[in-house]
Amino acid sequence: MNEPIRILNLFTIMNRGGAETMVMNYYRAIDKSKIQFDFMVHRQERGAYDDEIKAMGGRIFRMCPIYPQNLFKYQQLLKTFFDHHPEYRILHSHMSELGYFAFKEAIKHGVPVRICHAHNAPVFSNETAIEKLKRIPRELLARQMRKLSTDYFTCSQIAGEWLFGKKNRKKLIFMRNAIDAAAFTYNEATAQKVKAKFGWTNKYVIGHVGRFCPQKNHDFLIDIFHEFHTKHPESVLVLVGSGELQGAIQEKVKHLGQEKDVCFLGNRADMLLLYQAFDVFLFPSFYEGLPVSLIEAQASGLPCVLSDTISDQTRIIPAYYPISIKEKPEQWVTQLEKCMDMPHADTTSMIKKAGFDIRNNAEWLTNFYLNLNSATLL
Repeated sequence: MNEPIRILNLFTIMNRGGAETMVMNYYRAIDKSKIQFDFMVHRQERGAYDDEIKAMGGRIFRMCPIYPQNLFKYQQLLKTFFDHHPEYRILHSHMSELGYFAFKEAIKHGVPVRICHAHNAPVFSNETAIEKLKRIPRELLARQMRKLSTDYFTCSQIAGEWLFGKKNRKKLIFMRNAIDAAAFTYNEATAQKVKAKFGWTNKYVIGHVGRFCPQKNHDFLIDIFHEFHTKHPESVLVLVGSGELQGAIQEKVKHLGQEKDVCFLGNRADMLLLYQAFDVFLFPSFYEGLPVSLIEAQASGLPCVLSDTISDQTRIIPAYYPISIKEKPEQWVTQLEKCMDMPHADTTSMIKKAGFDIRNNAEWLTNFYLNLNSATLL
């Protein structure tokens, strides 16, 4: 029996972020007799998905963080790694422009397939001149990645054009941020049970899933909820995720006197259940690629109120309401109020029709890898 083709995925750490969750969805569904996933990560601490990866037969290789002071060490570690692992013929990087260093070394070692995957479009509509200057190094590395990559994967048009340039838009290969649609189908009994567990019975639950970082715009999200809660004191805000700005957001909530009304749940392994307990999904990000959480929220039948900076490729269900982040919180509150009487919908068929169900997508990815591998052996 032939051994499966091992794909080396590059990540920072396998925590429950959007790209990580998407890849794990594919990993669970892929035919592991044909394709096996391994991971090169850039943190020493364990990731939330590490145990599951190992249980499915995947290997995890740890590198140092890609910080300027570590670059020489990192390059040496990469050389040693590829010296000892000639088995990898396909690299799949999910690190945007930071995959440059691994790809450069992989070329020296004759790795024929180097897939770069765009998951984000880090462009603020209101960024300052200083913020634009900070983006220059990223854009310079992104240009180099285009030269080193054999295949341009992306989750959305806007993410692909940022990383690979508009002139390469015809070369983009769209890999959907697919999910197990049926698993998210709304169930009223489950919803009430979860609400009771967390003390949210008879509460209007506003949900948000995202890392605490500037991109997700939590500061504005709290402003929206503060305005909403003033008018609707029976409401609660549930924040799922962790990150460097969590402490600052918790301080803001404390300053507003809303510690009892805002729930910080951290990273969770029970998102299938939590989505059931939400009544609306609030997502005012500055930018996104194609967020998995927004697909999951729609699969759970939730009305979604989100910023209009997010690609319209995420629009699947009718209850999808984009608003400009330039609008004041009051405008967002008005839309949230319109959602209050909306029932949860069974959107499973819509998710599947839109092409976001994992099964067909996993089969497509399996065949893509197999064909690439065969081509390198000719």
